[in-house]
Amino acid sequence: MNPSYPELADYVHLFQQYGESLSALYQEPDDERYAFLFEQVVRMLIKPSPFNLSLPEPFRISAHRYHHADAMTVKHLSDPANRHFMLCDLHDIIMLKGGLALKRRERQPS
Repeated sequence: MNPSYPELADYVHLFQQYGESLSALYQEPDDERYAFLFEQVVRMLIKPSPFNLSLPEPFRISAHRYHHADAMTVKHLSDPANRHFMLCDLHDIIMLKGGLALKRRERQPS
C-alpha cells in the first residue's frame, strides 16, 4: 500500500475526529455525530480515486447505492447498527492500508 495517497490521510483525519469513541460505536446510541460521519464517508467513497479503488468493492457499491437512493440499500443502512458496522469495518481497513503508519509518522516530532 502506498501511504502517499491523499485520500488515505483524508479518511484517517475524518475518523480521528471521533477519537477513541469510534471503537465503542457499537455500544453508542445512534446520534447525529455518527450519522454525519456516515454521510461524510459515503461522499468520500463515491469519489473516483486510486485509493478508493484499493478498498473492498462492497464499500464502494454500498456507498454508490446509498447515494443514489437505492431503496433496499437505504432501508438496510437506515438501521444504525448496520451503519455502525460499515463504519467500523471501513475504519479497520483504512488503518491496515496505511492509516496506522500515517498516524505514527504524524505523532513523531520533526
